[in-house]
Amino acid sequence: MQRPAHVLGAIGDTSLVALRRVVPPGCGRVLVKLEWENPTGSMKDRMAHAMIARAEEDGRLRAGDTIVEYTGGSTGTSLALICAARGYRLHIVTSDAFSREKLDHMAALGAQLTVVPSEGGHTTKKLIQNMIKVAEGISRARRTYRTDQLNNLDSVSGYYSLAEEIWTQTGGAVSAFVQCVGTSASSRGVATVLKRYRPRIRIVVVEPAESAVLSGGASGPHNIEGVGIGYTPPLWEPGLVDDVVAVKTDDAKEMARRLAREEALFAGTSSGANVIAAIQVAQQLGPEATVVTLMVDSGLKYLSTDVYRGA
Repeated sequence: MQRPAHVLGAIGDTSLVALRRVVPPGCGRVLVKLEWENPTGSMKDRMAHAMIARAEEDGRLRAGDTIVEYTGGSTGTSLALICAARGYRLHIVTSDAFSREKLDHMAALGAQLTVVPSEGGHTTKKLIQNMIKVAEGISRARRTYRTDQLNNLDSVSGYYSLAEEIWTQTGGAVSAFVQCVGTSASSRGVATVLKRYRPRIRIVVVEPAESAVLSGGASGPHNIEGVGIGYTPPLWEPGLVDDVVAVKTDDAKEMARRLAREEALFAGTSSGANVIAAIQVAQQLGPEATVVTLMVDSGLKYLSTDVYRGA
């Protein structure tokens, strides 16, 4: 009898499917990676696993330590999965700006939550900085390890496998990769590998139009969870990026609803933004192009929000 697999072995190897109905005629092929197939329902399982594994390997993290992180929910949920599997305590600093499902999921996996109040439920630069400050204070306690996702290079390596999967699944026939920017670890990790295979591949990143700082605009409040921190993330590597596309929150939400109804793909708001940008890129590159983007997480994380409530 084959030995049963460990839950962490279920991370990665997600499906790649083609969009059929939301893509207009004459545009290139748009493929999406179903990252909700990861154990917690998001791509962040990849980076959380990498951050914990590398800290264990070099002795920064030891048995009995408590891990501390600031997060909008998906990273926290992924860390909670790893901590439950590895036997660590976890203290998460989060906010009421993020969906109730994400907070409840983290708590269900054993995380202790400190909730920082937002301004009207919006993601803002001030909120992110307040969350970071609270996490820094908590991490001063003995036997704590702060993963510090915005500055942790280990998170980038967590997405190398995602790029390898994209290259293999497309048979190397990928013209462009499109992804929203939060910490920028996922776009940087995928771009690092794909550009080794094909230096001329286009890497396009996506940000909220209401806070289009990477495009040279002003920071502002928005409601695309998990992205758009209001300033250039420390892990940002502009040399790997060919273009930046700004997408309005309302447009991203509407595309998420369209994906559910027209493609049977149930995803979150950042996935809607990804698809809008990917279609723009596929139109620019023409019908022979293949553009890959991500279904970042499951729509089950947003049922209590206005993305799907009453939709």
